[in-house]
Amino acid sequence: MQIIEGAGRWTSPGEAANDWVEHLRVPNLSVGTYCIPAGGLDTQSPHTEDEIYVVTAGRATIKTPTGTAEVAPGAVIFVPAGEEHRFEDVTEDLALLVVFGPLYGSLTLPS
Repeated sequence: MQIIEGAGRWTSPGEAANDWVEHLRVPNLSVGTYCIPAGGLDTQSPHTEDEIYVVTAGRATIKTPTGTAEVAPGAVIFVPAGEEHRFEDVTEDLALLVVFGPLYGSLTLPS
């Protein structure tokens, strides 16, 4: 058992546009926090792993090829591996608890 301190907690990105902090990395999954300040832009690219987002603070809109939804604290979002996705219209500082399965960066997209 392990308590993951700070996971999902808002942290100001400082000089960076956004902030990604990985809290746990084991062979089958990784857990981290992704923060985007109000008015900020989400610059991430599709990931090679399945992903779960849990909104812990803030408000925004998530856009994917399959739909658009407003999200707020408590929202849980599944994004399959390889799917384009972006958080837009960030109206309040956004903090996301992120779970990747398998481990973030462990797979490659087919060529």
